[in-house]
Amino acid sequence: MELLLKTCVLRRNACTAVCFWRSHAVQKPSVKKISTTSPRSTVMPAWVIDKYGKNEVLRFTQNMMIPVIHYPNEVIIKVHAASVNPIDVNMRSGYGATALNMKRDPLHIKTKGEEFPLTLGRDVSGVVMECGLDVRYFKPGDEVWAAVPPWKQGTLSEFVVVSGNEVSLKPKSLTHTQAASLPYVALTAWSAIHKVGGLNDKNCTGKRVQIPLTSKKSFTCELRNVLILGASGGVGTFAIQVMKAWAAHVTAVCSQDASELVRKLGADDVIDYRSGNMEEQLKSLKPFDFILDNVGGSTETWALNFLKKWSGATYVTLVTPFLLNMDRLGIADGMLQTGVTMGSKTLKHFWQGVHYRWAFFMASGLYLDDIAKLVDEGKIQPVIEKTFPFSKVPEAFLKVERGHARGKTVINVI
Repeated sequence: MELLLKTCVLRRNACTAVCFWRSHAVQKPSVKKISTTSPRSTVMPAWVIDKYGKNEVLRFTQNMMIPVIHYPNEVIIKVHAASVNPIDVNMRSGYGATALNMKRDPLHIKTKGEEFPLTLGRDVSGVVMECGLDVRYFKPGDEVWAAVPPWKQGTLSEFVVVSGNEVSLKPKSLTHTQAASLPYVALTAWSAIHKVGGLNDKNCTGKRVQIPLTSKKSFTCELRNVLILGASGGVGTFAIQVMKAWAAHVTAVCSQDASELVRKLGADDVIDYRSGNMEEQLKSLKPFDFILDNVGGSTETWALNFLKKWSGATYVTLVTPFLLNMDRLGIADGMLQTGVTMGSKTLKHFWQGVHYRWAFFMASGLYLDDIAKLVDEGKIQPVIEKTFPFSKVPEAFLKVERGHARGKTVINVI
């Protein structure tokens, strides 16, 4: 019994320590639930898949089990709005299943296929319904937003359970529909630009600097020169706005019919990738300090040539072979192949005077706090291409699958 009590104390202390960075704790209410359905109800409506495949595997059910809190740092959110991202379409088809199932079941206790029925959807904007015992920074009734990691059950359902450190208070200036368009793409771009690329509001702005040893001379640090490939999608439209909020000079590559959109978001130069002379147009511009690649494929064979050599310039791609390698080769060989690929490309480009990096989505309530501040300051606005009702989720998947996005596809759950 003494050992059990010590274990409980240690677990609670550890969870509390993790949350020190939140702005303030909230008083724990005596009543923890806000009930919108019958107290006897244990099921909810949701869109699920029972196997991987094409769009017909999507199935609507009224009998998905309502999620429950398993850990003291979790919260249950009533979903008001969600969205569909390309990752959802890829996961529907089985992309990343090997790695994601390893994350879900690291000890391989479960049998193959036990991830089903699987709910897709990564973005959520909604209302907190219940909090775990160690959650100190949210309370039932709070309006919140979050991006759910892909190994967890998704948000195309009435309720979703998430870790408290993945959640943030929703920007006050946005509706739930607007808020649901941002978390996943915003955190993906934030990971690439800020976490991996090292850019922030302090190192993107040009400043006039006096040279200490020659007091009569000075020079101007130029604005960060940024190139965004695939600028009209969800990640690209967010990246343009955050880079302009940090006063960088942004060149956006997209198709001609998206040029007006990206210019409205703040892009300084816009290049049509279908023009036939895209590389010639890029050569006419100054070399770039940072390139964000949302396209992949053959892009990296030429894009790095436009970086400013031997100046710390960085190329970051969001299109990596990590999950595909594990699907194709298995966990061990896939990780080995990924390491070899990443290492060889990093070294190759390092000797050519530029940095080559991969970036991935990172779930983080702390980063969403920073993003919410930018939204409420008017520096970031949601870009929504189309909104679907909850009954039309399959149509939303088909729209995203066709590509050529001009912003996000949002699902109104309520």
